[in-house]
Amino acid sequence: QLKHCDPGFWDYLSNIDCSNVTICALKEGTVAFPRVPLIVVRGPLGISQLLETTLLALVNYPSLVATNAARMVVAVNQKVAESQPPKCFEFGLRRAQGPDGGFSASKYSYLGGFDGTSNVQAGKLLNLNVSGTHAHAFVQSFASLEEVKDMTVLNTHTNEEDNLLSLVLQCRKEKGDKYMRTHDGELAAFLAYACAFPNSFLCLIDTYDTLNSGVLNFILVALVLGDLGYQPRGVRLDSGDLAYFSLECNRLFKEVGEASSHSFFESLDIVASNDINEDVIHTLSSQGHAITIFGIGTNLVTCQAQPALGCVYKLVELCGAPRMKISQDIEKVLIPGQKKCYRLYGESGYALVDLMVLSSEDQPEVGERFLCRHPFIERKRAAVVPTSVVELHHVAFENGKVLAPVATLDESRDYVKEQLSQLRSDVLRPMNATPYKVSVSSELFVFLHDLWISATPVTELS
Repeated sequence: QLKHCDPGFWDYLSNIDCSNVTICALKEGTVAFPRVPLIVVRGPLGISQLLETTLLALVNYPSLVATNAARMVVAVNQKVAESQPPKCFEFGLRRAQGPDGGFSASKYSYLGGFDGTSNVQAGKLLNLNVSGTHAHAFVQSFASLEEVKDMTVLNTHTNEEDNLLSLVLQCRKEKGDKYMRTHDGELAAFLAYACAFPNSFLCLIDTYDTLNSGVLNFILVALVLGDLGYQPRGVRLDSGDLAYFSLECNRLFKEVGEASSHSFFESLDIVASNDINEDVIHTLSSQGHAITIFGIGTNLVTCQAQPALGCVYKLVELCGAPRMKISQDIEKVLIPGQKKCYRLYGESGYALVDLMVLSSEDQPEVGERFLCRHPFIERKRAAVVPTSVVELHHVAFENGKVLAPVATLDESRDYVKEQLSQLRSDVLRPMNATPYKVSVSSELFVFLHDLWISATPVTELS
């Protein structure tokens, strides 16, 4: 409660009119670089200031998750040549910041390039691919094969119910000694799972021993399901040396596939989870692996590398007069005044530089030489002859109405892919990336530095 608040303040809040507010924004899915505003708000100061918390709350976390997801997708794709790159699925609901945070993480990780989610509600509401596996607890809940002795699966060839256990035990005997020593409780769990999901049989294989039990038990059940007319999906690794285990599983699948009539062993998925983050993906890629799907949870939805995005909302002009915040930290010095922002592209089709100019300046012309200057370092400048010029901001809200068309989630996701494809690989690389240039025009440079000098007090020495 605001105990000392004038009652008239509540009347003011209840009658706020945003018809004089104009909001310009980057298109959803645009790659944004430091100093280029995500959103520009023009309107009465009081109302514009009241919008600060709402806009930051709506922009910060979604942008953070989408960025985190996009970086992971880039990492997954970087060392892939001709082969199909691994897919990425969001597995973070249990570690997210509550149900709302979990839903937002599912939505915006998909926008950033992920292929689906384990969040069933998000999948239903957003029409996303839903994927997951059984738990370790499911495997642990079975102790012996006696528990599944009466379970049957429809034989698609005869249209009759077949006892799955008897077929698997026969296959186990034929496969030989190492298959006879696998964990019976785990095998029972896989049999029960196969009876429930014969068309999407994907097993978590590290409950007891990944290579000496889990993958072998999966192969036994997969062979029988194949004989009955089904196509198993694959395995999931949730601990241990993911690179080595994935390669060994893939080797076993190829061996079994060559020795059997089942071609699906060539295309089984190997899902890896267990605290995957961007650095782990790069490490796995450098080591070599056979992972086809990454299930990423905690480090995606909590954004381990940077838990908060830190977007800020600052005044740059009032009643036509520029306003500037001075700071000892150059990163926090604002570029004042109303500005227009453009992205300039070169002959290769890649983005060369983001350029800010005064609102009174003309748009840079295609094919015309334009001097782009570093905002703060006078000697840093580059001449650009753009082959394409794109204005970055569009009017999203004006005169009380939403003007920008609301893109679908799939449209925004496709736009993210398009944006990333327009950046050079050296800008996207994880180590020693080439800094992308964000520049100002010569007029804005002079305007900025004149205001900076006039606004900075002269130090007195004695």
